[in-house]
Order: sequence, then structure tokens, then C-alpha cells
Amino acid sequence: MEKYRQGDVVTGRVTGIENYGIFLSLEDHVTGLIHISEISESFVRNVSDYVEMNEVIKAKVIEFDEKMNRLKLSIKDFDYKNDSKVHGIVETKTGFTKLQESLENWIDTKESEMARENEKK
Repeated sequence: MEKYRQGDVVTGRVTGIENYGIFLSLEDHVTGLIHISEISESFVRNVSDYVEMNEVIKAKVIEFDEKMNRLKLSIKDFDYKNDSKVHGIVETKTGFTKLQESLENWIDTKESEMARENEKK
């Protein structure tokens, strides 16, 4: 039975930062690579913008090579510094009520400002 399975979340220390990815060291002499393509859905200009040397982070296992004791890892769509999934916007109980209540006041304020600006011209 493999120690690491696809989808597992592991914790490791950043031991290397290269143009092509991030190297992690885990327990039991297991190493892992987070390839640049597994860092973000967005374009990654600089890998070191995401981690620092010796930082402890979490990553998801993509694949485990038991013979080589190496992991292919990912931090895409994953809050790798806090061990929780990245979630979308969570609506509060009041929703947009506060905005709706303030909207009319904001419009009146802006219209007054614009009127004063036009008078100065």
C-alpha cells in the first residue's frame, strides 16, 4: 500500500525554488516537486512570489513514485499556507441590503459634488 495517494494533503518545507517549480522536503526522506504549471491557474512570472526558502506549506499529492520516494504536488486552487480550500465569495445574511440602503445617499452626494464642479467652470 502506498503511503501517499492522489488528493492527499501533505506538509513540507521549501528546500528549493527554481524557475520551473518548488521543491519540498517531507518526512521519511520524501521529496516533492510543485511544477510551475501546478502553482496557479494564472500565469506565474516568478515562482519565488509564492513561497520562501524554509517556509512550511501544504500541497496536494498528484502522484507518488514509491521507488524514487518522490511526489508530484500541486498548490493550484488550494490555500497552501492555511490548509483550506479557496472558496468563492460567501454572502452574508444581510447580503446587499447595506449597499442598497446607502446607494441613494451616495448618488445624492456625487450629484452635489458634480453640480459644484460645474458651477466652478
